[in-house]
Amino acid sequence: MPELTRRRALGAAAALATAAGAQALTASPASASPTETTADEHHHGGPEVFDEVFRGRRIEGRPVTGGGHHHGGGYAVFIDGVELHVMSNADGSWISVVSHYDPVPTPRAAARAAVVELQGAPLVPFAAN
Repeated sequence: MPELTRRRALGAAAALATAAGAQALTASPASASPTETTADEHHHGGPEVFDEVFRGRRIEGRPVTGGGHHHGGGYAVFIDGVELHVMSNADGSWISVVSHYDPVPTPRAAARAAVVELQGAPLVPFAAN
């Protein structure tokens, strides 16, 4: 059996990443897309409150008051009661600690994208300093 080298490990990782990317591009869209938005999410100058079940997970989003580590104008998102750390970007898009490199248009879309990415795994609380 050949010895595992750094070159072979990196080659295998690159092959897996390419296969996963190709699969994501060819996957058929689900009935409720994680980035799907509703018309009422952008009025009143900020993200709307939401509370829904998406793919069997309860997702919530609401404005918060007070200090703390909340970014994005004091808005908190929760998956099954555990806070999903979200931030708004300068261009108005949102990112989360789960899908940091995939900006979405709203906090609801960030919650949905995180549920898709978690694939049923529980969200572990994020300790921000």
